[in-house]
Amino acid sequence: MSIPKNVRVSRHPLVLHRLAQLRDRASDAPLFRRLVRDVSQMLFFEASADLELAPHTVQTPLAQCQGHHLNQKIGLVPILRAGLGMAEAILDMVPTAQVWHLGLYRDHQTLKPITYYNKLTDRAELDICYVVDPMLATGGSAVAAIKILKNWGLTAIKFLGLIAAPEGVRALAEAHPEVPIHLAALDSHLNEQSYIVPGLGDAGDRQFGTLTQ
Repeated sequence: MSIPKNVRVSRHPLVLHRLAQLRDRASDAPLFRRLVRDVSQMLFFEASADLELAPHTVQTPLAQCQGHHLNQKIGLVPILRAGLGMAEAILDMVPTAQVWHLGLYRDHQTLKPITYYNKLTDRAELDICYVVDPMLATGGSAVAAIKILKNWGLTAIKFLGLIAAPEGVRALAEAHPEVPIHLAALDSHLNEQSYIVPGLGDAGDRQFGTLTQ
């Protein structure tokens, strides 16, 4: 597929190195969580390059120095449960960010997203929001989550994912063409069960050690 203009697939060597380890079925849950953390922070580093700054003067041991500090209210929205590891990693980089959770799952028969958790307040008070979910498969959950956030009043939204299928990228780009999509990899296709191929399996199960086989 031709990659939509709002899609950014990282080519950073450190991302690609860790991505191979993420895919490896021999990587156990502790290693997998650490790799999710590393790649998430690298993706956020790339995706946050346009954050606004304000001047800020500090006193060094020798003299005053003109510096900067972040000048925007930043929000993180992990799609439960797999997005939790990504949000925690990014929160280490921006400890003042607000974290808002959305719970969505894909109905295995209809493949449609079902919202089961939403504790958003009456009004959004954020300047920019990053939706994080390791896998962008059919795109249904991401499309639904971003629609919820738009209805909440947000206009500046970005999506961060580790691995995506062309079908998910196409669905998200068509539904929300103004939302930048930052990925570590864009894979081949979805299989009959709508899993990304080659992918890495179930990101939630691999993070939290709940694999059944």
